[in-house]
Parts: sequence; structure tokens; C-alpha cells
Amino acid sequence: MSAMDTDEVSVVLPPTTTSGLTLSLHPLPILNISEHLTRLKLQKNTSTPFVLGALLGTQNGREVEIVNTFELATEGDGELVDHGFLVSRRDQYKQVFPSLEFIGWYTVAPNPTSRHITLHEQFTGYCSTPLLLLLQPDINLASTAVNAQTLPFKAYEPSIEIRDRKSRSVFIEVPYTVETGEAERIAVDWTARGGGTGTSLESHLQTQRSAVKMLHERILVLVKYVTDVIAGQAPKDHATLRALSALIASLPATENKAFRDEFTTEYADVQLTSVLSSLTKSANILNDLVDKHLVLTAGRDDRGGGRRRGIGRQGAPGDWDRHH
Repeated sequence: MSAMDTDEVSVVLPPTTTSGLTLSLHPLPILNISEHLTRLKLQKNTSTPFVLGALLGTQNGREVEIVNTFELATEGDGELVDHGFLVSRRDQYKQVFPSLEFIGWYTVAPNPTSRHITLHEQFTGYCSTPLLLLLQPDINLASTAVNAQTLPFKAYEPSIEIRDRKSRSVFIEVPYTVETGEAERIAVDWTARGGGTGTSLESHLQTQRSAVKMLHERILVLVKYVTDVIAGQAPKDHATLRALSALIASLPATENKAFRDEFTTEYADVQLTSVLSSLTKSANILNDLVDKHLVLTAGRDDRGGGRRRGIGRQGAPGDWDRHH
């Protein structure tokens, strides 16, 4: 999709127009869209491939969360969405993630254009107000309007503008926040480190070493400050001293007798539970083994029991004396 021509009328309302949506963007869609763009660049050997995908998430009133994405196929010259493929993939995701709904689409472009409006109209049948998430790969992070912490993503909500008694479809920019859970933070960190390769392990250990070294240096600074205060070579900062006192008071918590006693009790309870679970499992296995043994021996007794009982009666000591 080509960049917007300078003479084309903007399809985005000015920043003074605000959206009432509360939008949360999870890390997985960010990674998926970035990976989609990178893969198409390598496959098609072009710096501006056409990227198109669907957004999945949840919506509660005016609160929307973008949780996942999947890629979309097109027909013809790339301007028509393959609706059969879209419905099929949406239903597949619905079976695995019942709470996720189709809430919009994503693409890659510097800014929304009239071509995006045409594409957007093809998604209106899947939800009431589909959102557009735009990746701007050529955004200048060094500009005054954008800082280094800003993601090259912009979200838009569809709207209608009436101008000269004519209505036209436009977009309203929607501010968003990045929402991360504990599992997502672990996954993103794992991905950023390389997914468990030897290099990532080395990098992880190096990071841990640097963190411990920094902590050691800061502790030495605090020790020197306290030493200088005691020697009268540094002024007393009561706020700093109170913070140090609170920090020191929290350090020996693991050596407190009451804590150790409670910890030992909890540890013993956990170990006992584990032993009881193991014993129950072993008893169950033994019970199954005994049942199988009884079934096998019962069959043998039925086949040869009469003969053994007869021999027993004839050969039992004292039987002849009692009968004679």
C-alpha cells in the first residue's frame, strides 16, 4: 500500500477530536505484527510489503483489549479481503479462545489514507465498530513529537464527518496503553533473550552479574556514608538514616525465631502431604495388583479345586482313625 499523497485530503480528524474508547494493547499483537512485516520483507525482498491481519480481543462497552492477531489473505490485486479465509480462521480461534472476538484489523503504512477507508468498509460486517491498528515502521523516534519510549503503533476508531452537507468516513486516533500480565512479561523477556540458546544464557548470567555488582557498589556507598556520619565527617540526613534503618530491619527477617519455626512447620506439612500422596498412590497400585492376583488365582482354583479338595480329604491325617 503506497504512502499517502500530499494532495490527498486527510482521513484522520484533528487531535482536538477525542475518542471515548479505553484501549489496551497486549505485547503479543505487537510481536505478531512486527514479525509479520519482517517475514514479508525477507520473502518478497521489498521494503514496503502489503501487510494485512485481523485483531482479536475483548470489548466491554467502551473498554477494548487487543489480545491476539492472525494474518489475512487477499484476493485479486490485494484490495479485496478473502472473507472465507477470515471466517474460517476466526472460527478456529473461537474454538480455542471462546472469549476472543474479532474487533478490528491491522496494516503497515505511514498514515491512514482513502484506500484504508475502502479496506475498512469490508470489515464492518464482523463487528459494530472495527478498529484499525497501524504500524508505522518509518517513524522518527528522534523527533520532538515522539520520544524513545513511544511504540510505532497508532490505533484508530471509525467515525463519520459531515462537511459541506456531505458525510464521509474518517478515523479518530485512539490513545492506548500497553497491558502486560506476568506470563506475558516472562514470554516477552524470554523472546528478547533469544529463546534459550547458549548466547541468551550467557547474556542472562552477564546481566545477573552486572546487577549483583551494582548492588554491591551501592551497599559500599551506604556503608561509607554511615561510617562517615559516625566519625562526624558527613552531615546527618535523618530521612536517609530512617530509610537505612527500615532496610536493615527487614533484612534479618529470615533469621527471626518465630519466622523459622513457622517456616519449618510449613515445610514439614508440605513434605508430609507429599509423603501421604506417594503412599496413597502406592497403596492404590498395590490394591490393583492384589485384585489382579485374586482374579488369576480364582480361575485356577475353579479348574483344579475339586481334585485338590479330594486329595486333601483322603490324605488328611486322622481321617482313617475317625472313620474306623
